[in-house]
Amino acid sequence: MKKLILIALVAITFVGCTKIDVAPTPVNLVPNELAINSVSGIKLESPFVTSQVAMNVKSETAQVVTIKIFDISNRVVSKSTSEVKVGDNILKVYTSALPSSAYRIGLFDDKGNQLGITDFNKI
Repeated sequence: MKKLILIALVAITFVGCTKIDVAPTPVNLVPNELAINSVSGIKLESPFVTSQVAMNVKSETAQVVTIKIFDISNRVVSKSTSEVKVGDNILKVYTSALPSSAYRIGLFDDKGNQLGITDFNKI
């Protein structure tokens, strides 16, 4: 019986003193189709859009950004602002009010500097 208690105490001491490394699990997993390799930018889930599309806005700093949609003649047809955090920010873009055509969506900081731009087709 004493040997059993001694073995249990040694086992508890060994387990209690062992360091276990656990890699943190990412809270926000970004789907592959929305991954951005650079430190900032904009990427749509698909270049072909019906009524809505997911978009990743990646930022170096937490800030308020302006998202503008331009038509084929480079006129702004939609404009909105959004608060983003550092890193990846998954947003939804609703396009049901736009007629079928080619568009460009741009991301701008509060000084009007372009942070990213991409094209899409509303079908």
